[in-house]
Amino acid sequence: MAVIQQNRAFRLRRRPAGVADAPELELVAERTSELADGQALVRTLVLSVDPSSRVFLSDIRSELPPVEVGAVVRGLGVGRVVASRRADLPVGAHVLGWTGWQDYQVADDAALVEPFTVLPDPLPASPEDLLGVFGLTGITAWLAVEIAAPEPGATVVVSAAAGAVGSVAGQLARERGARVVGVAGGPDKCRYVVDELGFDACVDRHDPRWRELLDAATPDGIDADVENAGGEILDHVLSRINTGARLAMCGMIADYSADPAQRHGLRNLVELVEQRATARGFLVTDHADRFAEITAELAARVADGRLRHSRDLVNGLENAPVALDRIFRGDSRGKVIVRVAPILT
Repeated sequence: MAVIQQNRAFRLRRRPAGVADAPELELVAERTSELADGQALVRTLVLSVDPSSRVFLSDIRSELPPVEVGAVVRGLGVGRVVASRRADLPVGAHVLGWTGWQDYQVADDAALVEPFTVLPDPLPASPEDLLGVFGLTGITAWLAVEIAAPEPGATVVVSAAAGAVGSVAGQLARERGARVVGVAGGPDKCRYVVDELGFDACVDRHDPRWRELLDAATPDGIDADVENAGGEILDHVLSRINTGARLAMCGMIADYSADPAQRHGLRNLVELVEQRATARGFLVTDHADRFAEITAELAARVADGRLRHSRDLVNGLENAPVALDRIFRGDSRGKVIVRVAPILT
C-alpha cells in the first residue's frame, strides 16, 4: 500500500535557555514513508498546547524524556486514521494520542510514546473538548480539587484561574461550598472568572498591589490552594496558609526553566512545617484508571450547566508556536487548541 503524504512538522533546533527564552523550532516539509505491516497513517486534526509543552522542549526532569534536538515536537492530539496496515487502527477511526506537532504521524509500536486510543464512533464530544474539559486538563482539575479537599466555607485560592485547569478547578471547588479566590493576569480575566465562572473574588497579578489585594481577599487565611503558577504567587500563598492547609501542585509555569538559577525559589516554605500543611504534586497520567469515571462526572456537569469552559482556538499548524507563546505571555483564556485540519462530520 503506497500511501505517502507531504508532511509539515515542527522540529526542535535549540532548547530554551530559561523561562523567558523561546525554543528554536523549525517548520519543515517532508514526505511520510510508505506504510509497512504494523503501521498506520494518522492525520492530525486538533492539537493540544499546554505549559507542559515547554517542559518537553527543555531538559527539565519529567515523566517523559525531553524532546531530542532535531526531533518532532511532542504534543497530544486527536487525529483520524487515513491509511492502515494494522487491525487495531482501522481507516476512518478517530484516535487520541501523541500525534506530535505535525500534519501526519506514521504510527507504529516503535514510534509512539504510547498507543493511540481509538475513540467511540460517533465521537462523544467535539475533538477540541476531548483535549480540553473532557481531556487531561479537565481531569487534572478534578484531581486537584480532590487533593485540596475544600470543606464548605473554606477559602480556596486558584492560580492561573482563567486557564484550562484553573477555570475548571475553581468551579468544582465552588460546587463543594468553598469560597474561591482566583489569581489571574489582567482585569478582563478577573471579570471572566468572577462574572462568568462564579468565583467569589479574583486578584489581578499584574496589579503592583497584588499581594495586598490577595491578603484582603483572604482575610481568614487560605485553607486550600490549587497551584498552577508557582513562583512568587505560590510563595505569597504559603505566607497565608492556615493550619492543616492542603496544596494541590498542578504546575509551576513561572519556574519552567532547566536552569535552577532562573527559578524563583521559596522564602516561605517553612510555613508548611509551622502550619502542619500538605503540598502534594501529582501527574494526571498516573490516574489513567480513573479517566472514564472522572470524564463522566465532568460531562454531567457540562450538560446541566454546572460547569462552564472556554477554548482559545488557533488555526493552522504553522501557528502552534504562537499558541504556546500566548500561554507563557498570559494572553490565553481557557484551553488552548490548534486546529490543524478540517473536522469531518
